[in-house]
Amino acid sequence: MSDYAKDVLVEPEWLEQHLDDDSIRIVEVDENTQLYAEGHIPGAIGFDWKQDLQDQVRRDFLGPEAFGKLFAEHGISDEHTIVLYGDRNNWFAAYTYWYLKYYGHEAVLLLNGPREKWIADGRPTSTEVPSYAPASFTAQPGDDAIRARREEVLKAIGNATKLVDVRSPAEFSGELISPAGYEQEGAQRGGHIPGAASIPWAQAVKEDGTFKSAEELRDLYGGKGVLDGEDIIAYCRIGERSAHTWFVLHELLGKPQVKNYDGSWTEWGNLVGVPVEVGS
Repeated sequence: MSDYAKDVLVEPEWLEQHLDDDSIRIVEVDENTQLYAEGHIPGAIGFDWKQDLQDQVRRDFLGPEAFGKLFAEHGISDEHTIVLYGDRNNWFAAYTYWYLKYYGHEAVLLLNGPREKWIADGRPTSTEVPSYAPASFTAQPGDDAIRARREEVLKAIGNATKLVDVRSPAEFSGELISPAGYEQEGAQRGGHIPGAASIPWAQAVKEDGTFKSAEELRDLYGGKGVLDGEDIIAYCRIGERSAHTWFVLHELLGKPQVKNYDGSWTEWGNLVGVPVEVGS
């Protein structure tokens, strides 16, 4: 993976050879939270993105203390290298990668390809839930250099910051407020943040879910002017697809000033007094 800016991807062949390596912890985070029980990479810990990784009172992710406790209770320590993967071409795996970086855990990698590819390739799976001894995991103060909030997004409109809408074209135009199947999780308004470039997140991966080459990715984002400036903010509907794009821009292409707006359209489309643009 030398053509990428950072060595942050793990190939399936390597991971299969390191399933018994106690220096790593494999973590599966799926959009469909039922999949882990059906079969997962042997030794993988399963996190439910709704129940485990989200605050159950506020619409926010876990604070540092709760985040550290979650990982520690599952046997993940400060010293472990965490390898993430999941369904939907690693939507929530990339989200959890960004989340870990936010809380200062540097030793984290993403599997190049989703669980569907692992299974399709005939690699080993298990239904056994692993049991690891509790460990010590310390979450650092959150790194706001990689997380955008609504006030910052509002200030970005019309200035040099590049806004990237990674949702589908129908969501971007306002034809759909949320994807099919998520109608109860939408917003009051459809459309996009004024000035945002439409680059659906899935354009960054090949048919099998592995990432396109660095050259192809530079052409994709450079062709829409996203790489011209210094500051970039990516958003989607709830922040998981935009975390995937954050991973591409910040980790694979090495753009230093990229933020994920995890409030995304479910927040922006419900706010009073913010601008919304419709059409393509």
